[in-house]
Amino acid sequence: MWVLLLVLLGAVCVSSVGVGLWVVCRHFFTVDIPAAISHPVKLRVLDCAFQFLVTWGTILEKVGICSMPQFLSLMYNLLPIKRDPDVVVKDLRFGTIPVRVYQPKAPSCTLRRGILFFHGGGMIIGSPKNYHEVCCRLSKESDSVVVAVGYRKAPQHRFPTPVKDCLVATIHFLKSLDLYGVDPTRVVLCGDSAGGLIAAVICQKLIDRSDLPKIRAHILIYAILQDLDLQLPSYQQNGNGPVMNLNFAFSCLCYYLDIKPYWKSAILKGAHMPVEVWKKYRKWLGSENIPDRFKKRGYQQVPLVPFNEDAHLETDITLDLMNAPLIAEDEVVSRLPEAFIVSCEYDFLRDDSLLYKKRLEDLGVPVTWRHMEDGFHGVLSTIGLWGFYFPCSTRILNAVVHFLKGL
Repeated sequence: MWVLLLVLLGAVCVSSVGVGLWVVCRHFFTVDIPAAISHPVKLRVLDCAFQFLVTWGTILEKVGICSMPQFLSLMYNLLPIKRDPDVVVKDLRFGTIPVRVYQPKAPSCTLRRGILFFHGGGMIIGSPKNYHEVCCRLSKESDSVVVAVGYRKAPQHRFPTPVKDCLVATIHFLKSLDLYGVDPTRVVLCGDSAGGLIAAVICQKLIDRSDLPKIRAHILIYAILQDLDLQLPSYQQNGNGPVMNLNFAFSCLCYYLDIKPYWKSAILKGAHMPVEVWKKYRKWLGSENIPDRFKKRGYQQVPLVPFNEDAHLETDITLDLMNAPLIAEDEVVSRLPEAFIVSCEYDFLRDDSLLYKKRLEDLGVPVTWRHMEDGFHGVLSTIGLWGFYFPCSTRILNAVVHFLKGL
């Protein structure tokens, strides 16, 4: 028995060395680390560590042990968290939805603002625990009650379960603000990456709910806001960026929307949508809406390719507004609450934020925008990640806190 265990352990060690060498070699051949990003060596190590876990998760999925997202989530949840003595943290449930509530320990003579925080992770990984320090600091530094929502994720729970979970949690919180000492005129929705998508969708869903307090503002940190056009300048420029690159994002899309990876080429080329769809949404998605300064790092206009009806039949779910709040009608977008938008220069999703910003501004919705010239996708989640902290993440958090204090 012990001999068998030793053999298995040895096999795992040898396999890990092999996987590690393959990941490092692939990293140096395929990943672009921009010179403008501070601590490039640290970023290379972070990217290799993440890709190492993704590769092992993929191997375990292929042999039928567990899915890649399950393995990543398990590894993420092994990371320790740092307790803050100035913040009271409670794990609760809003109905069946697990939430983590953060409240400043110091008493307040006035009602506090409330923040519903939706974490990123492509709808397949991540949890409130992984954003514990972010939420602690948000609560303490902005003197707010923060509710981090632990929504269910793909592949076990595909579209639209994550968004619906967050909508249920939001409505529950809005109906019980008095229990948490929250000012009903100062409730904010906040999210990064896929969490930003959730925040934008929920804002649209609650526009006509006269029985609930109105959302005061929504904060979108390098949010994904559409899955239609993957040939925007930022997708071309930053598709091979570190950590959360375009390939991983497409894998998330397949898990979440139950799309076969076979259609990747058609989707990337835009063959999955008929000409009339591109014509309808060009006024909002067209690259002409992106300022010229964001097109200088090698962008080429991609002509339309022949329509692939089979690809469309499987991927038309990307037109659902719960996947693409950016393409909602003007009548909806014009009634959205004030927005705070963070974009990162070296993020493949950068242009989603720029397009959303323009739409809101064109329709008269107040927008505060912060652009991180040295930012990359997922940088906020490095807060509290041991030695993998990047200064850009603190600047993002400080900018969010400053905005919140002005509400």
